[in-house]
Amino acid sequence: MSNLRFHHPSALTIGTHTALSENAMAHAVRVMRLKVGDTLHLFCGDGFDYACALTSIEKKSAQVEVLSRKAIECESPLSIRLLQGISSGDRMDFTIQKAVELGVTEIYPLSTERCVTKLSGDRAEKRTEHWQGVAIAACEQSGRAIVPTVHAPLSLVQCLGQHASPETLNLILDPVGAQRLASFSKPQQMIQLLIGPEGGLSAAEIALARQHHFQSIVIGPRILRTETAALTAIASMQALWGDF
Repeated sequence: MSNLRFHHPSALTIGTHTALSENAMAHAVRVMRLKVGDTLHLFCGDGFDYACALTSIEKKSAQVEVLSRKAIECESPLSIRLLQGISSGDRMDFTIQKAVELGVTEIYPLSTERCVTKLSGDRAEKRTEHWQGVAIAACEQSGRAIVPTVHAPLSLVQCLGQHASPETLNLILDPVGAQRLASFSKPQQMIQLLIGPEGGLSAAEIALARQHHFQSIVIGPRILRTETAALTAIASMQALWGDF
């Protein structure tokens, strides 16, 4: 049971007592049936895992004592920013979950011409909060102790205006792209990977990205679904230049 691992929403300090989050409490106490004295691990996003012991369990809360901490060294040597066209249904959740498992640094959901799902206002805020929860759960599962940020949705134009730079390696997955990842040297700078939604990026959007220093790449002769495309590209990067 000492392998149980949960995210904690605030900083942790050795020797102090803290309450488990509602989600951690529900899983540790109600699902896994931990008792006072049992141990578990918490992480708060600072790169450490904290060994903790349950000290009290109430009907709606549980307290732990923070016993020790250990540096977690499983972050990818690559800094990958995923610019992902918003997909519908569970596809976006799946893409975020697996991208975090594969080591991305941060994720920008993008509203593009062919996005089926349109988000704004409260709906966008709630969806962003949900996606951040997906990223946190993926860190719990994969052992990461630094949580990638899932940013609020932006339009493609906004994102390119804010983040496109010749100082980053900017790549766009394009079915007619002429270059393959293997043709690039191992990057020393941040990688920005732009992926379209289910219907792909329009010709105008691809042209706009190229104007903002993005280079078109292709991965194999087959057209991939949006969730497959993102994950295949990230996995290929890790295999070529990262820690696979």
